[in-house]
Amino acid sequence: MPEHHTPLIATIAAGLALAYAFGLLAHRLRIQPLAGYVLAGVVVSPSTPGFSTDSALAGELAEIGVILLMFGVGLHFSLRDLMAVARMVVPGALVQIVVATLMGAGLGHLLGWSWTAGLVFGLALSVASTVVMVRAFQERHMLDTERGRFAVGWLVVEDLVTILTLVMLPTIAMMATDGAVPPGRLAFQLLVTLVKVGIFVTGMLLVGRRVIPWLMHYTAHTGSRELFRLAVYALAIGVAFGAAKLFDVSFALGAFFAGVVMGESTLSQQATEEALPLRDAFAVLFFVSVGMLLNPEVIVDAPLALAATVVIIVGVKAAVSWAIVRTFKLGDPAALAVAAGRAQIGEFSFVLIGLGLELGMVPPLARDLVLGGAIISIVLNPLVFALLVKRMQPESAPFASGEQVIAAPTPAQQPRHDVLIGYGRVGSLVGAALRRSGAELVVIETNEDGLEKARRDGAEVFVGNAADPEILAQANLAAARRLFVTIPEAFEAGQVVEQARAINPLLEILARAHSDAAVEHLERLGANLVVLGEREIAERMLERADTAPA
Repeated sequence: MPEHHTPLIATIAAGLALAYAFGLLAHRLRIQPLAGYVLAGVVVSPSTPGFSTDSALAGELAEIGVILLMFGVGLHFSLRDLMAVARMVVPGALVQIVVATLMGAGLGHLLGWSWTAGLVFGLALSVASTVVMVRAFQERHMLDTERGRFAVGWLVVEDLVTILTLVMLPTIAMMATDGAVPPGRLAFQLLVTLVKVGIFVTGMLLVGRRVIPWLMHYTAHTGSRELFRLAVYALAIGVAFGAAKLFDVSFALGAFFAGVVMGESTLSQQATEEALPLRDAFAVLFFVSVGMLLNPEVIVDAPLALAATVVIIVGVKAAVSWAIVRTFKLGDPAALAVAAGRAQIGEFSFVLIGLGLELGMVPPLARDLVLGGAIISIVLNPLVFALLVKRMQPESAPFASGEQVIAAPTPAQQPRHDVLIGYGRVGSLVGAALRRSGAELVVIETNEDGLEKARRDGAEVFVGNAADPEILAQANLAAARRLFVTIPEAFEAGQVVEQARAINPLLEILARAHSDAAVEHLERLGANLVVLGEREIAERMLERADTAPA
């Protein structure tokens, strides 16, 4: 048998297979699968014995995940949203960058490094991972909320600062070594970078806003879903690549603005659905690539320095971010969410510290500390979110001391109540109708806007993913009359239906679906009625046709 030299296939195969295995193990241990993905990368890294994959290829594959992720964020983030938070996120991001950079520089000074090396190291610690933060907000359906817009705007400002730093770093390195570079050259480099970024943004707003939506509509009119899907990927990756090559703009920022421009099209929702599967697969490869970069020896050689690095990333950055958001009076839930999202570092940190090492500005230990701190913070981030999410929920008002109160039973404690999963466009219509009929209603939702709407409609709400058995148990399905599953995701809906049927065999379960396969899937798991939107639309149209005069 001839030996096949296929490093790309080997990297994808090993990365995805091990990510699946370790992700499944993490789920069984009730840990976020993300931690398993990172551990999979450590297993196949060159620093550990056994099989290893091409880390350079893994990094490029991971970059595609970042591109598609930021493109999806841009689809949901309008220019109006971006300008609305600019007044807050620009000073907020700059203050947090300065504080974290100075803390990192101080640690570098204690380790005996030069102040230049310390500043580069500190700057790498100040940059949060786009993938980790956006992924965390997406899982909790926070991206379309005020706190989500604030967090994404913060990321955009941070990207711009990072781009400026990467362009100026070679010049700064020359000044640090011989001091022969005049200040005017440094100012000129800064001006050139600002002009390039300005040209790109202006071009996207003036030309891209017309060309990209027109291309999407033209492609949609061909009637070919395959071509439409191809157009989405080509524009997302093509604009990101062009932005990086022509204007020295990061892949992430280029993809973000491509999404913002396409988001103004009426086809943005369809574009989001087409980008989703490929985005998730490559985002997993990003976390695998992070694990591959780690040198485990740093844990033994410099444990105190690594611990201090993690404290700066997870503790200092989170505390400073929380204080900044509270300064703008956005409320504690927003402050806690942004603080949790900032308590990690990622892809831009690797680029910064890698360039610093290449230019001879930082010692190899700085890179190992950044990589070690990144992996530990990424693994800890879901736990930080889980701890802070509990504090994001409004607490019941305390009673006066000594006052004896007999609490009225909540809807979940009432027999024969109705349970509604999801309070979006469909769920809110169902919920409002149920409340008008006098039904006792319990809602499980993750989206902040949906939660607020459900409370206004008089429902008892529980926050979390209904596919989680602990969350679903709070709805007391054993005593419920009906269960309405209105979430569009067939996989999560199936998990809810299956668990609900096991809890209460007599429960009436009504669900929605987007395809015939989803209908069959939900019915097989125990749903009494599954409503297919397209079918109901067709029946209403036919009803209208039958009653219309000939």
